[in-house]
Amino acid sequence: MSQPTPSATPTERQRGIDRVIDVLEALLRLHQPTKVGDLARRIGAPRSTLYAIVNRLVEAEILEPVGEDGYIYFGKALHLYGRAYAEANPLHRRCRVVLDRLAAETSATAQLCALRGHKYVVVDSSDGSGLFRITTDIGVEVPLPWTASGRLLLDHLTPAEIRAFVPKEDYRLPDGRLLDPDEFIADVGQARAEGRCMTTSLSDRFTSCLAAPIRDRHGIAIATICLVIPADTGEGRKRELLEQIVAAAQDLSDRA
Repeated sequence: MSQPTPSATPTERQRGIDRVIDVLEALLRLHQPTKVGDLARRIGAPRSTLYAIVNRLVEAEILEPVGEDGYIYFGKALHLYGRAYAEANPLHRRCRVVLDRLAAETSATAQLCALRGHKYVVVDSSDGSGLFRITTDIGVEVPLPWTASGRLLLDHLTPAEIRAFVPKEDYRLPDGRLLDPDEFIADVGQARAEGRCMTTSLSDRFTSCLAAPIRDRHGIAIATICLVIPADTGEGRKRELLEQIVAAAQDLSDRA
């Protein structure tokens, strides 16, 4: 009599779940269709194991083939999951309305930003009607020292906690300049004191980033509202825009 096949051990099941998460995270970071073999090398997984996982994810429409050359990317099920999350999350629904209003009123790109791990990501975005449009793609991880939002999202931490939290390599700007961690920590303290932050020519030398915090009931910044505008915008106009997003963020905080 044949013996029943033993069920997967908790360790094996956990490893399989971890592989699924690794695949999704890798595709999000790459932000483009990728071959399964390349994903296997990137996450250090056996090709045979990863092909089995990817095939199951394709069946569930979590992933889908792209073209004829073996590339895969996110599938429509993930879009439906995301839409369901956005529709069920009251704060996100309110933020979407605010982003659209700010983009229409200011003609600037309005963004909702948050922490993801030790990085900053744009969670949602609305383009203004102006010709100047430089923005970060939704979901792309960006070093915190490069952004105004990053200074606000860390303003609940002590200087020692900030030093431990931010990877040393993240102080290197895209143009090669190296930010002083002490200056960054001072910027975080100033952002906390002022309840807003503006940076210019950090991630892009042609832009200024204006940000205001959305805080939870404990006063921690759970997200920010951000405007991306030309760096040469007049100081008076920048202050007006800052006041506008501070008011919007405060209203969202009051209802968070």
